[in-house]
Amino acid sequence: MKTNDIRIDLPASKSMSNRWLMINHLMGSHFRINKPSSSNDTQLLRKLLQQLENQQSDVYYCDNAGSVARFMMPLLCLTPGHHILTGDTRLQQRPMAPLIDALRQLGFRIECSDEEGFLPVHIQGAIPTRRTATVDPLLSSQFVSALLLIAPRLPEGLSLTMSQRPTSRPYIDMTCDALRQAGIDVRRSSNGRTYYVKHFDGRPKASNITIERDWSSASYFYTMALLRPELRIRLIGLQLDTCQGDSAADTFFKMLGVESSEVRSPYRSTSRSITLQGGREPQKNIQFNCIDCPDLVPTFAVAAAAAGVHTLLKGVSNIALKESDRMQAICTELQRMGGKVQTTGTTLTILPAKLHPTEMVRTYGDHRMAMAFAPLRLAFPDLEIERPEVVAKSFPEFWDQFDKVKNNIR
Repeated sequence: MKTNDIRIDLPASKSMSNRWLMINHLMGSHFRINKPSSSNDTQLLRKLLQQLENQQSDVYYCDNAGSVARFMMPLLCLTPGHHILTGDTRLQQRPMAPLIDALRQLGFRIECSDEEGFLPVHIQGAIPTRRTATVDPLLSSQFVSALLLIAPRLPEGLSLTMSQRPTSRPYIDMTCDALRQAGIDVRRSSNGRTYYVKHFDGRPKASNITIERDWSSASYFYTMALLRPELRIRLIGLQLDTCQGDSAADTFFKMLGVESSEVRSPYRSTSRSITLQGGREPQKNIQFNCIDCPDLVPTFAVAAAAAGVHTLLKGVSNIALKESDRMQAICTELQRMGGKVQTTGTTLTILPAKLHPTEMVRTYGDHRMAMAFAPLRLAFPDLEIERPEVVAKSFPEFWDQFDKVKNNIR
């Protein structure tokens, strides 16, 4: 390894951690989860599962964690008793209707307290009366994953059909992979539209699970490598052969001139890392479909704007429904810095323009906005990021790792 490599310690995958927490709870806590995510979302899910086990309260507050709320909803439906599922103001604005509708198809009783299709909801836990449902996955793949996670505990299993092509299919694949590792029979129809999960009441096949490093978190360091090509950044523990859809960052940044290579330890076969270095000539016009990796849209947009490369991002229709309205947030903050942005309902185009610093980048309470814009501080040292603590939702150690890069700039 080169002595000037900057070693970045990435967090464990939040998405993988949360799936394994759910599976472990449903399977009776039979296996050990090694090195799970330290993110706020994972800690929140762990807390709510403990609350459910101990029957401490019938109100389950999910703060602003959409995936946690969507995973908890089917679980509460399956748990006898009366439950209230709610969250903060932004979470109460995020769509839940497709999941609520599918659960009602299975015979579960859910009532929306205020507006139909949104939190808060009142749930009367019970055994389902049916085993088939159809779900619309366009707004979020989490609706599908949430249903698949409880499927092994349904008396007759589950036959779940998607009404159209899902957003973020790799996250559904991640759910299926985890279930299979636990010994659960999960199959998909030949047309890819229907999932079949058998009832499972045995002991899980898995005993020890080690969570992969997180590709979503890795993407911000690709932008740093782009902006500072004199630096060589090593992402410890990251691997290219993964089910994480956000590994698409590697493909996108190659088009912007960031080269990556995977390195295995000569001493440990399971120890890997990926090194990054910018400086190659970028493509002049880039088109990239983000339908399977919508969380990377802020990162891609900021990187393209910083590089001054004409970039068309497709498949971005659902990013307005995230922790913030990311479509509006990205456009507003880039335009404040001199960026030129065009948008339709399903595309986001970055036009070549020279960026200049503003006093502060607003983050709208969104962790991915904070981390996507943070690399620009390598070009504009006086740039401030509003509410930098929001990164704790997925990457609590982000600023410590960012400083490793910043402190190597001469």
